Amino acid sequence: MSAITLMLRDEAATGRLAARIAAGARARDTIALSGPLGSGKTSFARAFIRALGRGDEEVPSPTFTLVETYALPGRPPIWHFDLYRLEAPEEVYELGIEDAWAEGVSLIEWPERIAVLLPEQRLSLALAAGAAPEGRVATLSGAARWRELIAGAGDG
Repeated sequence: MSAITLMLRDEAATGRLAARIAAGARARDTIALSGPLGSGKTSFARAFIRALGRGDEEVPSPTFTLVETYALPGRPPIWHFDLYRLEAPEEVYELGIEDAWAEGVSLIEWPERIAVLLPEQRLSLALAAGAAPEGRVATLSGAARWRELIAGAGDG
């Protein structure tokens, strides 16, 4: 699909977008989350995971652990990667990325660190600061099947 740009008014709007995308996620999906520090990548991932769980899951940032996994009833496992500290793309194999791609849903922060390894059939979501302090601009591109989920997700 061609890129879609959405204006997200606040963190709650980012959470609604995450829940919408989570509802359509299935095993072997990769969602690449890019943007500068503080742009909302982890907030998106947290809302995505909670949307598929009970809503109160503890979802720490994997900044230091590099990967966190979540086994949610009736769902494929979710692998949340933060690749900011990776020094070489090949290091991602030590984190279990092959298992994530084979059986789970992968949320990857800082995907540019492994750009050459990313699956072609992914959803790319770039977040940037919006006009309001808590606002974000989300630019999405990827496989056509995401278009229906994303259509109408922005809030102004």
